[in-house]
Amino acid sequence: MMGRLHSLETFGVSDRLPPHVTPTYWYEGRCPRTHVRLRLPRTTEVEVLARALMQQLIPEPLYCQEGKMYGILLVATPTGDHSILKAFSGLLNGQSDHPGWVPPIPGRTQVALLEMQTLKQLETLKQAIITLKYRPEREQLQMLSHEYAQALQALAETHRARKQERDRLRETYSATLQGEMLQQALARLIRQSQQDGMERRRLKQERNDALAPLQAAIAHADQTIHHLKMRRKALSRHLQAHMHAAYSLTNFAGETMNLQTLGSTGLPTGTGDCAAPKLLHYAATHQLKPLAMAEFWWGPAHGDKHPGQFYGACAERCQPIMGFLLAGLSPTNESDFPLDKSLTVLHEDEALIVINKPSGLLSVPGRTSTRQDSVLSRLRCQFPDAYLGAPHRLDKGTSGVLVLARTAEVHRRLNAQFAQRQVQKVYEAVLSQPIDALQGRIDLPLWRDPNDRPKTVVNFQHGKSSLTTFQILEPTTTPRIHFIPRTGRTHQLRVHSAHPQGLNSPILGDTLYGAKAQSCRLYLHAKAIQFVHPLTKNEMVISCPVPF
Repeated sequence: MMGRLHSLETFGVSDRLPPHVTPTYWYEGRCPRTHVRLRLPRTTEVEVLARALMQQLIPEPLYCQEGKMYGILLVATPTGDHSILKAFSGLLNGQSDHPGWVPPIPGRTQVALLEMQTLKQLETLKQAIITLKYRPEREQLQMLSHEYAQALQALAETHRARKQERDRLRETYSATLQGEMLQQALARLIRQSQQDGMERRRLKQERNDALAPLQAAIAHADQTIHHLKMRRKALSRHLQAHMHAAYSLTNFAGETMNLQTLGSTGLPTGTGDCAAPKLLHYAATHQLKPLAMAEFWWGPAHGDKHPGQFYGACAERCQPIMGFLLAGLSPTNESDFPLDKSLTVLHEDEALIVINKPSGLLSVPGRTSTRQDSVLSRLRCQFPDAYLGAPHRLDKGTSGVLVLARTAEVHRRLNAQFAQRQVQKVYEAVLSQPIDALQGRIDLPLWRDPNDRPKTVVNFQHGKSSLTTFQILEPTTTPRIHFIPRTGRTHQLRVHSAHPQGLNSPILGDTLYGAKAQSCRLYLHAKAIQFVHPLTKNEMVISCPVPF
């Protein structure tokens, strides 16, 4: 154990910490037996320790080659001394265990051979799928289809010119010829038209004959890809089941449970390999009391992860087991957040909770101690569920329909619907000044400049495609308007309203984007949402009245 513990001096700070620390983030969950909320803070002090660790990682190429999450846990030893544990997520340079770092959750060695064999099979399937995706017939089909499309277009233009000439001749013949001569001339024109039709049909038949074998080969390849993906999915599930049965976690109450038992609703592959579970399990099994924890990204940026930035526990892999891992610690005082009965529940079942979010309340907790009060925090006090997740968010100032998932699987399915733009939302707003158009669309790319948070800006070079349709309901000096966002960018409606190339009229109360400070709230309300219920597959339409 001594090789895993590090003194504070190792990280360049004093061995004595201030008696009071201010949390900037909470790792939290509910005890699965008592439903009591348990929390572990991320403090300013542990962030200082984490930044000291970052400085140690800089000169080491091993830690800069691949991007991953790292974690640091401040603990108290049985003698009362403060020490530090550090861990990385997943594998580091292909290895699960490195000197000085917390080892992986017990169980990986039990399935190491199966994992190696399965990963080899998965890689073989992956390469087979890639080969089938890039078969030469696909490029040939695309090239030939383009060539025939051009040929048909050129032929159509030729036939159009011929028809115009026949129409001219038909008028001339009708004016200058009579009787049998006229009938013969018109008959020649009809035959020419028929020949054009035959020529067009021959070219289409030639196209079909050329494309058919390519299309058949591609269809066969696609069918094979489908079967290979099904095989890959079955192998992954088989490995996941064995790993979840082998991986055992221990909490601070001395309870040990494997992931298969913990994940009754299904946990994704990789659960237990993240830094936070490694740190907490190790502390619990070595009689160390956790005081504070922080996780950060290091190495090349990936998606929304950037080196040196702090992040909370991941929603799918860590949050579902956080309550169990923290069990045995002192329970959180539930008065930290008000038990707000004013959160109107619009819909509730075993999969979902849909509420009418009031203006002025965050959807989910923020990163600082002053931004912990939120819909999610309050609902966790009101509903003793093992899981609550937010597949989408509303700005603090925006009111209206907010959907929350009650299981990790429902959360994943709703996330997929939002990502695939299968969810339709309708907003109602009041603008701060009149506009000319009564309806239309706004297509302006949006970008979040990391140096100008929290603003979102229009940026044609770096911005992501963003589309909003609108319709004016009341064309007054402060128009009432319907918005339907076709994409879901941060502050999309607010920027599209305020920008000169958009409506050039900030939403009333939106001082961040140019509205005058003449209102007590942001006049933007999520009026309705439409989506497919992740379990019943029924179409759901949930709405709530506009409060302004």
